[in-house]
Amino acid sequence: MPSTSRSTSKAAATLTTATGWSMERRIRALVNYVRGWMQYYRLARTPSVYRKLEGWILRRLRLCLWKQWKRPRTRLRKLRALGLPDRVCFASAMSRQGYWRMSGGPMNRAMPRAFWNAQGFAGPTDFYAQVR
Repeated sequence: MPSTSRSTSKAAATLTTATGWSMERRIRALVNYVRGWMQYYRLARTPSVYRKLEGWILRRLRLCLWKQWKRPRTRLRKLRALGLPDRVCFASAMSRQGYWRMSGGPMNRAMPRAFWNAQGFAGPTDFYAQVR
């Protein structure tokens, strides 16, 4: 689909951390955007594209959350609350790796798809399943 790069750039504008939006507002705006995008492309039968886009969106959401937890002490407390082992929590919280790198590792285990569903996120694969 030729517009996937355009869709990711528009989604990235929604997922930027410079807006000062709460996570609820960010997810609500993103769900509205994805719903419209999926309605436009509802006839396309490309689930792999939707899965890839959803994976990118979820990683970007985790990045926003990691950036909100600015201090290592806050990161340690929040990761412990999500149920990760103390060793992993400490290593992740004190890590000096970049935001994108951290959003793919332990944050992925701490915040699976069910976590984001509970937050109100509905991704392209959800809308694809509804249309099919």
